[in-house]
Amino acid sequence: MKPVRLPASATLALPRWALFALALLYILPGVIGRAPWKNDDAASFGIMWTMAQGTWQDWLWPNIAGMSMPEEGPLMFWLGALCIKLLGPLLGDILAARVATIGIFLLGALSLWFTTFHLGRRPEAQPLKLAFGGQPEPDDFGRTLADAALLIYLGCLGLLQHSHETTSEPLLTALLALTLYRSVRYMERPCPRNAALIGLALGLMTLTRGWVPPAALLVALFICTRFLAMPAARTLPHLLLSLLVAAAVTLPWTVPAMLARPYGQAPLAAWLAWNNSQIGLPNLRAVQAFLRDGVWFFWPAWPFALWAAYAWRRQSNLLHIVVPTTFVTIATLLLLLHPAPEHAQLLMLMPPLAIMAAFGLLTVQRGAINAIDWFSVTVLTLGAAVLWIFWYAQLTGWPPRPAHNVLKLLPGYVPEVNWLATIVAAAATLGWFLLVHWRVSRRPSVLWRAVVLSSGGVILIWILLMTLFLPHMNYSKSYATVARQVAEALPADTDCIATNAGPAQRASFAYFGKLPFSAVGQTGCQLLLWQYDVRGPNAGKTPAGNWTVLWEGRRASDRSERFRLLRRAP
Repeated sequence: MKPVRLPASATLALPRWALFALALLYILPGVIGRAPWKNDDAASFGIMWTMAQGTWQDWLWPNIAGMSMPEEGPLMFWLGALCIKLLGPLLGDILAARVATIGIFLLGALSLWFTTFHLGRRPEAQPLKLAFGGQPEPDDFGRTLADAALLIYLGCLGLLQHSHETTSEPLLTALLALTLYRSVRYMERPCPRNAALIGLALGLMTLTRGWVPPAALLVALFICTRFLAMPAARTLPHLLLSLLVAAAVTLPWTVPAMLARPYGQAPLAAWLAWNNSQIGLPNLRAVQAFLRDGVWFFWPAWPFALWAAYAWRRQSNLLHIVVPTTFVTIATLLLLLHPAPEHAQLLMLMPPLAIMAAFGLLTVQRGAINAIDWFSVTVLTLGAAVLWIFWYAQLTGWPPRPAHNVLKLLPGYVPEVNWLATIVAAAATLGWFLLVHWRVSRRPSVLWRAVVLSSGGVILIWILLMTLFLPHMNYSKSYATVARQVAEALPADTDCIATNAGPAQRASFAYFGKLPFSAVGQTGCQLLLWQYDVRGPNAGKTPAGNWTVLWEGRRASDRSERFRLLRRAP
């Protein structure tokens, strides 16, 4: 028997404008006014900027001002570079690159919503009919479930930071959600067209972060067809078609990169080598990373998802259970087989977990929902209050302890009031209290009531961080200031600088300081930008040769990283 009884009054869907406004409130803070942050965010922006400023060779060979970056794939960088080319003169290069991030987030959110909607309106997913009628209509039930899945998705802590970065990870997550949607549509109607669209999504994912994730998802799709007893004589040719389409999508990059050899390099060989390093034998490190990071990364999705797996255990052959469970299992296996797990592997679990959690909400008892609500209200309101106290303290010096703690982390930083940001933060805080009042006073029976406070509170905390404390974070995590200091110390006739700096540092110095780093294969530079760690074994040592120190400095908030600008002595 189905574990769900639900009246029509519990399936009130959110207005479309409210969902769209919520998505914009989620994604715009942290995009507008944000500098490229250390590490991956700045490195990815550096690849995009190099492409936008460079030639066709830079588009085939991802690099940061001459530093090879063959890992992952070029698609995310193509999108960012294209936005820089089109919108850079109007918005500035940094904000223009993040326009791609906004579009990618909306693609993932829409794909997740429509996936859950199609699963939720299927006959086998409907709640039990009530004795005197009054059960919800299938479309209303599907919309409410989709709203709940999207709210859970927005409330997940792990998605919060990564969805605002210019890295390939948000695109990987969005394309996985798109693959989920196309997979559900295929299993509703197995046909070559739907199989080809699955292949399109998998091909784009290959260009984003290699062939390993799409290959695993193709296996997951095959497993789903077996659980649902779909005839293999039909599904296997369709899956082969998906594979062929995915391979064809990668050809516009792989073939020119292999034949043209941009800058004399072989980016395809390096890319394949990186792909092969993404999978190995199960290891304890992967298990520890999953357990350590997953608890907070997937909150609040994982408790509801686990409950869904238990509550629907007797209906395990239904489409709305088979698809998200299989995709979660395959993504978890990929993480456990990764030699050095990254957050990209965790992000792959996010869309299917959110869908599972939405179906878990159907069977959660009212007492558990109230406990979750009060936990969310208490913790998130306290968190918002702490942020306001610290912001006020660093401006006025009172209370003295919070003021000291903030400014100790940012030596040299002078706090200022941005009135527009303060008004936005105050409006968000007021909106939070209105939301809490609505939830407590009305006590709505609608399905998504259990997660609306969690999602709203997380968005509030993010807005406060990205308005009140955005200047602090830019000061702490950006290399803009130190890059300009290096630029001022350069001799007038500088035409070439060698460096051992990492990707994030190289990207920031090239963009903010306009430093002319050495091109591919270029030697004989008279200047060297030397990066070292004061806690490392080579602290304070200079490279071999006779060098004169022109400049030495660091980011004010960094206690270990140092830079020296050296000139080779005649």
